[in-house]
Amino acid sequence: MKHTVAGISRRTFIKSVCSLSLAIMLSPSALLAKTLPPIRKAIPGTGERLPVIGMGTSRTFDAGDDERARGRLLEVLQAFFDHGGAVIDSSPMYGSAEQVTGDLLRRVHNKEALFAATKVWTWGKQDGIRQMQRSAQRMGVKRFDLMQIHNLRDWQVQLETLNTWKAEGKIRYIGITTSHGRDHQELETLMRTEAFDFVQFSYNIKNRVAEQRLLPIAKERGMATFINRPFQRGNLFQAVKGKSLPDWASEFDCDSWAQFFLKFVVSHPAVTCAIPATSKVHHMIDNMAAGFGRLPDAALRDRMVKHLESL
Repeated sequence: MKHTVAGISRRTFIKSVCSLSLAIMLSPSALLAKTLPPIRKAIPGTGERLPVIGMGTSRTFDAGDDERARGRLLEVLQAFFDHGGAVIDSSPMYGSAEQVTGDLLRRVHNKEALFAATKVWTWGKQDGIRQMQRSAQRMGVKRFDLMQIHNLRDWQVQLETLNTWKAEGKIRYIGITTSHGRDHQELETLMRTEAFDFVQFSYNIKNRVAEQRLLPIAKERGMATFINRPFQRGNLFQAVKGKSLPDWASEFDCDSWAQFFLKFVVSHPAVTCAIPATSKVHHMIDNMAAGFGRLPDAALRDRMVKHLESL
């Protein structure tokens, strides 16, 4: 028997209540994000513009065959696209993340803006080619927008293949990455000597080493930047646990600590896109809200740093 409430089905009524409850829970910035276009920054080499908040898949999308986990991640991925998302960054280093991401991409809607990025992370030319072909099959993309050399591994060999593939139209952009501070000196050398379209490294409000050399070189050399670990793997939230957001955060349309940390990162003139990772829908919506509204200027950025240091 089909139950009704005031002339509508019970299922429709419950879905409406859930949608209203979600809207009530959304922050002012998340609601603002529904009325404004996302902030976009240009890839220096081409002028193509990307939303400043993307999505990483390290750890979070390594769900294997766990159907319950995949179901939750499908909602996360749909929320990403529903809130203006485009850039998804993965790697064969991330366990099953490429496969899970690819399987879920086949099921989501509103994914036309997808900017698919992954990495080559192996030794040798032929192994690199096989790995990249396998990544394309797993993620279900005909052509990657961006292929990156992961953690500088065998970069001389892999870069030759990437340059060839780019010239042949098999990939659109090439890049190189690191998430380890110990590799910064070598990365800096490569940024000065090689013609990468993208470079990816760690940067956040507590770890600002990249401001000294890497970000200035990227700007000088016309390289787009992806920023990993913008939350310092969650450590930033521990630093502000129990602390209230400062009132003046409203000056750049910020009403959560996640937005505070992300807006600091993407407001740097040389940053193109931050790629936080999450496996929770409400965290995804909160993260995506950082890509809307105003960004802090230089004076506010200094104030943000000093405020965090005072806590």
